[in-house]
Amino acid sequence: MYTSLSIVCTRVSRPTMHPKVLSRLIASLLLTWTLGFVMVNGQSTTQPSLAQITSALASGSGSTSLGSALAEAGSTLESIISDTIAQLARWTTLILFPERYYSYGRSPAVYPSPQGQGSGDWSQAYSQAKALVAQMTVQEKANITLGSSETHDCSGFTGSVPRLGFPGMCLNDAESGARTASKVNGYPAQLHIGASWNRSLAYDRALHLGQEFKTKGVNVLLGPVAGPLGRIATGGRNWEGFSNDPYLAGFLIAPTISGMQKSVIACVKHFIANEQETNRSPFLQGFLGGLINLNNSVSSNVDDRTMHELYLWPFYDAVKAGAGSTMCSYQRVNNSYGCQNSKTMNGLLKTELGFEGFVVSDWYAQHTGVASVNAGLDMVMPNSMYLDVNSFATAIKNGSINSTRLDDMVTRILATWYRFANLQNPGLNDAEARQAAAEATLFQGAVEGHVLVKNVNNALPLNKPTVLSLFGYDAPGGINTSATSFQLKPNGKLNTQAYTNGKPYTDLDDLINSAQVLPAGFAGPEVALNGTLYTGGGSGAITPVSSISPEDAFRNQAAIDGTTLYTDFTLPNPTIKDPNNPCLVFINSQSSETWDRSTLADIYSDTLVTNVASKCKNTMVIIHSAGIRLVDRWIDHPNITAVIYANLPGQYSGTSLTEIIYGRQSPSGRLPFTVAKNESDYGILLRPTLPDRINPQYSQSDFTEGLFIDYKRFIQQNVTPRFAFGYGLTYSNFSYSGLQMSANDSAVTSSSPPGTVAGIAAEGGTTSLYDIVATVSIAVKNTGNVAAAEVAQLYLGIPGSGVPKVLRGFEKQLIQPGASVNMTFSLRRRDMSIWDVVRQQWVLPSGAFNVMVGKSVLDIQLQGTLTL
Repeated sequence: MYTSLSIVCTRVSRPTMHPKVLSRLIASLLLTWTLGFVMVNGQSTTQPSLAQITSALASGSGSTSLGSALAEAGSTLESIISDTIAQLARWTTLILFPERYYSYGRSPAVYPSPQGQGSGDWSQAYSQAKALVAQMTVQEKANITLGSSETHDCSGFTGSVPRLGFPGMCLNDAESGARTASKVNGYPAQLHIGASWNRSLAYDRALHLGQEFKTKGVNVLLGPVAGPLGRIATGGRNWEGFSNDPYLAGFLIAPTISGMQKSVIACVKHFIANEQETNRSPFLQGFLGGLINLNNSVSSNVDDRTMHELYLWPFYDAVKAGAGSTMCSYQRVNNSYGCQNSKTMNGLLKTELGFEGFVVSDWYAQHTGVASVNAGLDMVMPNSMYLDVNSFATAIKNGSINSTRLDDMVTRILATWYRFANLQNPGLNDAEARQAAAEATLFQGAVEGHVLVKNVNNALPLNKPTVLSLFGYDAPGGINTSATSFQLKPNGKLNTQAYTNGKPYTDLDDLINSAQVLPAGFAGPEVALNGTLYTGGGSGAITPVSSISPEDAFRNQAAIDGTTLYTDFTLPNPTIKDPNNPCLVFINSQSSETWDRSTLADIYSDTLVTNVASKCKNTMVIIHSAGIRLVDRWIDHPNITAVIYANLPGQYSGTSLTEIIYGRQSPSGRLPFTVAKNESDYGILLRPTLPDRINPQYSQSDFTEGLFIDYKRFIQQNVTPRFAFGYGLTYSNFSYSGLQMSANDSAVTSSSPPGTVAGIAAEGGTTSLYDIVATVSIAVKNTGNVAAAEVAQLYLGIPGSGVPKVLRGFEKQLIQPGASVNMTFSLRRRDMSIWDVVRQQWVLPSGAFNVMVGKSVLDIQLQGTLTL
């Protein structure tokens, strides 16, 4: 090290070098010494002493030493070092303690952390937990709250207390299947189920998922996802949630929690306002150690009303359903980290929502020890860089952490274990988890999430075509079951390159991106070109034993029908052998945890579509997409007769698609988001917030749009979308009639929720928030010739809210041709209320409510006024 410094100094020392230049050089070397980041030939070395560095700087191995250069410049080494001390201090402090330079306040403080009440259905489990906790030492209690180095092949594993019979708990990804596990199914993604608008399907899917996780030895299923809600159109993890609308998301999360917790503990995540992947964690966190954060997490800055009416909304439903655990998020919320934010964990979750379960950190999302514990964090995963059993005991002894806080942490964890997942031998195993009873749900879940958005002159369904052509990289089966790896693997075809920004994405790009450790603004490939896409990437990716691709399913159907099948899954401008018969083009749009998408419509895929459409008179496009995918480069092409958003259907991708395209079932999916005509239509909600000159250390994502995201923003800005929220076609037609509305006067006795108490609320919030205060009913008739399911949607205009339309009800029913059904929408107090930031409670306004029932947010069939 001494010699290396001498060589550096010899190379740069010249009599003409200005002292300030030398000062900066010396400051850099001293900073290197201070931080201990000394590397020689790529290897770390023992940190040298300051005396050694000074000696190296003063000497030199060449003809001109730095000392002589300084002398000729009229300065001494001592004066240069003295002059640079202040600069050195600033640099060191900026890196080690950046908050001294960049500070934007903090989320309001809410202390102490509320203790679990053990009320209602939790009563017995809490009694068992408290009895066990009473027998533990401080170290044993602390051990349960910390992750174990022995993971038993799980995503994470808690500490155990063998002498008292607690074996620890296995926590494993994720919400659509047991990731990295063998002998499991791959279920449709949450977004796909969101597109189904089917509550019973959400429950059935969750029920079978929970059974599989339990069979595999998992206690805690790390799902479902309530956030991101989908604020940012290019959000990398939007596909993991149900919908961009909080009501739809909440109404599907509740049955999901109930289904999962028949077998395991559900972990609703990510709490809260986790709306972008970019800068979600401190840059290089975990690579340079806990003290070195070169760029801190983005802060989601959300006002109180928006927090309640959007981002907290689905968590209300999850907690009301009895969620056993909640995962706090990576990013900051109003400038306090999600996993040490007392306002969100102690205030919103444990007090206002009366949450009885435990809060677990996202992986490596803990940034302090004592502060995170006191702010409401109950469990750290996968381990803690800030606490161990001994330091925890010290904190208890010196009063930094109250002993009752530790008892509450452990009680919450054990009560949840007792109530939902008391497994005696946890840890991923090799057991066969697939059950015949799950097959119908796997298949029907895949079918109902498909959304037909264009069907010119009843081009679909197909009826034994004589010739069928399949094109596009997304049709064949392949070995790419997720978007987690940039290194797309060959599968015997030539379509193994990924494209980004319309250009090839190479191994060199992969190397560069890895070296940069996913910096701000990084995005992975826009499409997955080596096989059909049926899942997103990251911790939510699925790894089923097998899957059926569109190519597989269409080949099988062609053999049954005697159809001649032509395929080309390689060329971007394929030859069309029969331009008069159907040509199906398969494209996708992938997304993954750790990055946000670079575009909503890639050039490569759009060129493929237009090339086929220019030569085939009956072109149909199928899009497997991990979120919003724009289509305006080709949607109005006269030769494009049908378009299906196939979303992320899971392992039965191919057979579920042929079920719809050949008319065995009518499509019944509806868009759970808004599809714009242009990316610019999303405005400030298109892309994530990046660090800038004003906020280089602490990027500030200000949710200035308030309540106006997705369709609410389009209506506010008077922007016409390509496809509206809730839109979707079937093979039939429906008429609406008979709008009837009534208020439950006995439930509307005051604007404030009856029974509101100071302090910890009942589980899910004040009980009266779920009282039915109004009922709306309609009649829907199938006026076509095909049995099909209609999704009737209820929107409200709440007086004084400032928001023209909010979804507040939906019903989905299969209706036979010529038949009519009645649909009823029950409106809860919360559905008709506004969050009052002054009174700090939900307030039911008086006045005229505009009631709108329709086929989408923009296709209103019936309208009336309900006065309270």
